Formats: sequence, structure tokens, C-alpha cells
Amino acid sequence: MNTRMRRAAFAVAAGVMAVSLAACGSAAESGDKKDSGDSAAKGDEIKVGLLLPENQTARYEKLDKPLIEKKVKELTNNKGEVVYNNAKQDASLQNQQVETMITNKVDVLIIDAVDSKAIAGSVKKAKDAGIPVVAYDRLAEGPIDAYTSFDNVTVGKTQGEALLKALGDKAKDGQIVMMNGSSTDPNAAMFKEGAHSVLDGKVKVGREYDTKEWKPENANANMEGAISALGKDKIVGVYSANDGMAGGIITALKAAGIADIPVTGQDAELAGVQRIVTGEQYMSVYKPYPQEADVAAEMAVLLAQGKSLDSVAKDKVDSPTTKGVPSVIVPVVSLTQDNINDTVIKDGIYTVQEICTDKYKAACDKIGLK
Repeated sequence: MNTRMRRAAFAVAAGVMAVSLAACGSAAESGDKKDSGDSAAKGDEIKVGLLLPENQTARYEKLDKPLIEKKVKELTNNKGEVVYNNAKQDASLQNQQVETMITNKVDVLIIDAVDSKAIAGSVKKAKDAGIPVVAYDRLAEGPIDAYTSFDNVTVGKTQGEALLKALGDKAKDGQIVMMNGSSTDPNAAMFKEGAHSVLDGKVKVGREYDTKEWKPENANANMEGAISALGKDKIVGVYSANDGMAGGIITALKAAGIADIPVTGQDAELAGVQRIVTGEQYMSVYKPYPQEADVAAEMAVLLAQGKSLDSVAKDKVDSPTTKGVPSVIVPVVSLTQDNINDTVIKDGIYTVQEICTDKYKAACDKIGLK
């Protein structure tokens, strides 16, 4: 895809965001008219429980949390409160955090599950206590009321297509290593599905791993094992499901003296974007977090105030335990050197100064990032 097409794709995504957010606004208005009694009962002084899964990935603390807090404040005339906890990749701890939220009588929960199956019992407890639940980013099991995320199969396809493009004729010359995410994360299975749908039959997968807890150090160890098993001259590229793992993978590649092979990623973490600038990492998947966070906050506020989600959630998804969950699926963008300006900088995720520190200034200048 050339630069103009990338920009067009991003413009489409931005347009979808504008439409979605406009719909959110109309939902609030129609809800006010339809459910004025419930709204008056709850008012704007609502308490939103926010449970995020881990702090290894930079996005959760840097982006998701402050974005959701900001939107809740905006939607409640600065009267709404967000009560926050991070599970640090511990499913048992997250279940305890739900219990605490129930005890503290939050009005609604936004949960990004560590383990989509393990959270199901806690979701039911919240529902039994009259607390609606928004599944955020990962499709939690149990009686959830709403869900917002990205098209996760498309994320994997986007990564696979980028890897094939970067490999070109070399796709038939060697083998790739696939570094998938954690087996407890339902998104990881969808990323894997999407990637395989593109890669299978076009490149040989020499080694494939499900990376425990998404940890970069585990990806690093897996990559060292793959290099030892396959031989450093046989590896032509690496599918990495996210940027954090890409960092661990690239460290292992460098230690083995392997350079100039494409490595994918996801999340557009600052370190990942900087590696893209230098060419150490080929691409990442940029997911417009402001849109996802805004939708989650909108859903949470409407549910807390007893209002309908009909004008917000145009889609429905089925989880293994719950059918027809009102949902908003947000589009994604392939991030390469060519469109850093049109994505993470344009959306205010990072400034040029944040990306192009002294260490990366020469590389930024080389690709025209100023």
C-alpha cells in the first residue's frame, strides 16, 4: 500500500471515528429524553470502576487510563469518578479487584480481562449486584453488557500482509518465526488466526510460540531457542504479535548477529515507533486508542445512568457465554516509516520531539520526520 493509500485508509478510520462519536452524542441526547427518570436518579455523580490487565505494555497506563478518565469527566460535567486498578497480569488479583469494586458499590465496570475465561464468575457477581459490565479491548466471558475493541483478526492480517510485503522474493528463501501472544488472551488467538490466514502457504513457519504473559523476556528466550534450532542464516523474518515482544526479539537477533530482517509489532508503543524509525522493526499496528477509550467511557456512563446503547453500539458480537453483545469495533492502521506523521503524531499520541530524541535524531532526519 503506497503512502497515499495509507493516508486514505487513515482518513476513512478517522471518519468512522467522527461518525461513531457523533452517534455517541446523539445517544446521550436520545437517552436523556427516553430515560429522564433514571438519569435524574443517577445524575452525573457516578462511579466508574476501571480494571486494566497489566503494566508491561505501555499503552494501558499512558493512554487507556487517562483517556477514559478524561472522557468520563467530560460526559458527566466533571462529576463522574473513575476508580482504577491494574491487575499486573494476575487473573486472581483481577478477580479480587472486581470484588472490591462491588463492595465499593461502583455504578458500572470497565474490564480489560487478564484471562477472558477466569473473569466470567466475577462478571456474574457484578451483574448479580446490579453493576453492568463493559468488556474493554478483550472479549471477557460472563454476562457482559457491552464490548469495544479493534477487529483483532484484521490486526493479524495487517501484520501478516506487512511481513510478506517486506520479505518480497525472500519469502521463499528461508523460514520465519511466529511469536504469538499469551494463550490466556482471546485477542492473541484472533491475531494468530488473521496472520496465519495471510502467511500460510506463502512462507514457511520454522518455529511458532505462544508467549507466556506477553512478556518481552519470554519472547527473547523463545527467539534465542528458535535461532539455535533453525540457524541464524535460515531466518528471514519474524512475526511478533506486539511491540513489547518485538523489543525482546530484536535484542536476541542482535546478540546472534542477525540484522536487516523484518519484524512486525502492534500497539505503536514509543519504543516500537523509534525502532521503526531506525529500521530495526519494520512495522506496528496503530490502534486509535482515543476512539476505543471514548466509546468505552460513553458506554459506561450510559449504562450507569440506565440508558440505552442502541445509538452507540451498531454491531453485535457473541462471546462463548453471551450472545448478541452490543459492540463497537474500531478500525486499525498499519504503521510504517511512511505514515508516522499521519497517525501517531497527527492523533497527538506522540510529538516529533518525543520520538526524535538525540539518540534517534539522525534516523528521523533520514526519513524526513521533523
